[in-house]
Amino acid sequence: MSTFADGFEAIVDNVERMIQGKTGAIRLAVLSLVAEGHLLIEDVPGVGKTSLAKALAASLGCAWQRIQFTPDLLPSDVTGVNVYSRATGSFEFRPGGVFANIVLGDEINRASPKTQSALLEAMQERQVTIDASTYALPTPFMVIATQNPVEHEGTYPLPESQLDRFLMRIAMGYPDRAAEIDMLDLHGGPEPVTVEELEPVTSTGRVVAMTEAARAVHVAPGLRGYLVDLAEATRRHPGLALGVSPRATLALQGAARARAASLGRGYVVPDDVKALAGPVLEHRLVLTPEAAIAGVTGADVLAEVLDAVAVPAGRGG
Repeated sequence: MSTFADGFEAIVDNVERMIQGKTGAIRLAVLSLVAEGHLLIEDVPGVGKTSLAKALAASLGCAWQRIQFTPDLLPSDVTGVNVYSRATGSFEFRPGGVFANIVLGDEINRASPKTQSALLEAMQERQVTIDASTYALPTPFMVIATQNPVEHEGTYPLPESQLDRFLMRIAMGYPDRAAEIDMLDLHGGPEPVTVEELEPVTSTGRVVAMTEAARAVHVAPGLRGYLVDLAEATRRHPGLALGVSPRATLALQGAARARAASLGRGYVVPDDVKALAGPVLEHRLVLTPEAAIAGVTGADVLAEVLDAVAVPAGRGG
């Protein structure tokens, strides 16, 4: 797994040239990529959400597209449309913005539910179906969506079915003082660093190989039981109207495998699961009205669940 770890760190280091003081968020984004997942970044404007997506795409040297979600955006703008060609006398498919290795869905909650739902098939099955014809999306494929949590006017909250398609939800947060000073020096000078200056440090083929390597990371039977016990505990928790789905359990296992590989291990340990439980599970939890009124958060419930469920000994049994 040392080759995997080396490639992983190379991507992280390259992205950090553009974004200072956010190593944790960058590592989670790269973990989402190699775990074949999608990423939802929820934070206030101006903290580097879009820059993270651009820098990640530049580090891979892959095709990427930006879709600016607005209330008048149509599903066909996302997936594509069949257009009649007078030259050939037939309909031709024109791909939409989703046909790229990395798709940045900026301010995803500004689009109507109908347009948001256009992403469901693409995110889960990595294909789109237009007029009974199915088109495969490129590999690797990752959606990085952003939304502003403090601006609600003119927005449409993401439904649970959409949230469940995101492997992780993270927040960038504000940089610390030292990192913000470095940012002023790096990007505020006479020749600011731009994403175009980032050279690719790996290829899409290498990312696919890393994904396959992550899938091969060993998960002991006891640790699989631990994952299921965590999921069942959320489904029984009195503060939750909806616990995590089997898709979430699979997502947590995949993310834990990728984290283990990034640290040079060929096996998952309980710490991998606990470290990723928040980003992977928290956005999938639906509180009861009573819990929400009482000020309980998904993070509070998840902390209770992690404390209550017994951790397997050793490498997970």
